[in-house]
Amino acid sequence: MTTPLSRRHVLRRAAFLAAGTVVGSQMLSSPALAQPAGPEPDKLRESVRKAQERNKRVLSGVPSLNGWEMEKTADHHGHVYTRPVPGLPVDGVQVRMGDVETVLVHVIRRFHYEVEELRRGDVTGWRQPSTVRKGMAESNQASGTAVQIRPGSYPSGVRGGFFPQQLTAIRDILAECGSVVRWGGDDKHPDEALFYIDVKPGDDRLPKLAEKIVEWDWTPGKGAGSGTV
Repeated sequence: MTTPLSRRHVLRRAAFLAAGTVVGSQMLSSPALAQPAGPEPDKLRESVRKAQERNKRVLSGVPSLNGWEMEKTADHHGHVYTRPVPGLPVDGVQVRMGDVETVLVHVIRRFHYEVEELRRGDVTGWRQPSTVRKGMAESNQASGTAVQIRPGSYPSGVRGGFFPQQLTAIRDILAECGSVVRWGGDDKHPDEALFYIDVKPGDDRLPKLAEKIVEWDWTPGKGAGSGTV
């Protein structure tokens, strides 16, 4: 069951970010030895207003099933943007930037190399909150923390879409990610196309896994597609 984020929490966060922006810009423009002045009230109010308007356009105030806030738009001043998937013939995928992006892109690449080759249009990331069922794992797509790989071939509610050798590869991908990534095929209501982040914001297992993946990608003979991660 999802719990709406409080309006007070959203407004306090907007004010904090706005104040930080104003103070930071003033400090950068001041002489090195000058005492930093506090933000001008009018500028602070204007920054807060703009931040609140931006949050209203982007943030839903409601978390997805895994605890990450769903966003109303992608590629528009939020946390969800279209990100490249190196080495794959896809147009990119809309996911939450940062550690979530690193992990989900890695999963997509391993799927391509070890489970089934992907083509343009095979991967769906972010979806609008109004298009997902809020109490189900697919809601994680609306927060940018899940992807569906070939959803037309592996429809929601149906099991048995993969051959045994493909399942073995999927299990290996999940084992590598520990408990950070979950496969929708393991859910009570199966969605074999769905892979999603299964930890809440602030869980240190996510950045630790992302750091490992970055290291693998920079190490010859490791990383997705090498067969030796």
